[in-house]
Amino acid sequence: MIKRLILVSVLLSMLAACSSTPTKEQDAAAVEDRSGGAVAAAPAQKPQAPAAGPVTKPLQPSTVSANPLKDPANILSKRSIYFELDSNVVREEFKPVVAAHARYLQQNRGVRMTIQGHADERGSREYNLALGQRRADAVKQAMQLLGASAEQIETVSFGEEKPKATGHDEASWAENRRADLAYPND
Repeated sequence: MIKRLILVSVLLSMLAACSSTPTKEQDAAAVEDRSGGAVAAAPAQKPQAPAAGPVTKPLQPSTVSANPLKDPANILSKRSIYFELDSNVVREEFKPVVAAHARYLQQNRGVRMTIQGHADERGSREYNLALGQRRADAVKQAMQLLGASAEQIETVSFGEEKPKATGHDEASWAENRRADLAYPND
């Protein structure tokens, strides 16, 4: 019995020694709302003693966007995945964009999207339609592997019919080899 009490007291002492107080980096920053709209509350923090020194106002962000899909600073505002010539492999540089949209769909199961596959003007109409579909399907498969539901994603190919750039050079063709991520009402 005494050994158990000693063991419990030693364990409690060790736990107390491991505890720490949150640093300033761990505290949530306060946001002042000057627009008159509602602002989401920061997570509840343990009350702390007021800091000594002058009181300063917290920084206010320059823009507040309620919809992350429309916030230009958010990766979700990026909507085009570009491909190499005659390829439907998602390039390494666009995988973070695909992952962010997959995570958004996973966290918002009621949201739907359409992935629109495109190709440049080279190749036959039939070939470009098939290539655009393979590109859209490749992005959909990547999103599904990252947690998005197949029911949330529709794919369609426009082939060469809706070019982003109208030139007839490599720079224009590179702009047109893509899959666009489209959300309804967006």
